[in-house]
Amino acid sequence: MSDDKTQSNPFAENEEIKEEEIKEEIKEEEIESKEEELKKELEDINNKYIRLAADFDNYRKRQMQERESLLKYGAEDTLKKIIPVLDTLERAKNSIEKTEDIKTVKESYEICTKQFIEILEKIGLKKIEAKDKPFDPNIMEAVMQTKTNDVEPHTVIAELQAGYQLHDRVLRPTMVNVAVEDDEENKE
Repeated sequence: MSDDKTQSNPFAENEEIKEEEIKEEIKEEEIESKEEELKKELEDINNKYIRLAADFDNYRKRQMQERESLLKYGAEDTLKKIIPVLDTLERAKNSIEKTEDIKTVKESYEICTKQFIEILEKIGLKKIEAKDKPFDPNIMEAVMQTKTNDVEPHTVIAELQAGYQLHDRVLRPTMVNVAVEDDEENKE
């Protein structure tokens, strides 16, 4: 019996070798199959990337064209609203040339001014009201200070130049004269 154990079965070894070869072939086929799948997946991802890059480039070009158009024609809507004021000014000019009546000139001026202010307000421009209000450095610029005890300190007592806002953005601050406390008057 000991001879049986020491002797090896040549067929068993052959079968083991064949089994190993079959396993290796199956593994190689699986690897090749996986490689093909990965190559296809990589190709799909690469195609998607190329399409995405092209789409982004087109988007960037469209945005640049829109920006240029906005800069070039951005005032178009505003100017269309102002054109009627030009028409009114032209009519007022023609009517003034034929009259000597100062009342007619004044009325023409007031009509033009009113129409122009209404259009600017529709666009979003509004005058910053400052007189008799507390000084606000966000929308006002103090260019003068007057000592007085007639009003509260830091109150605007005069508007020297009108200020304007477009919606919530200050285009030009109102130049104002601000009251400051008069210490000499308090001493007496």
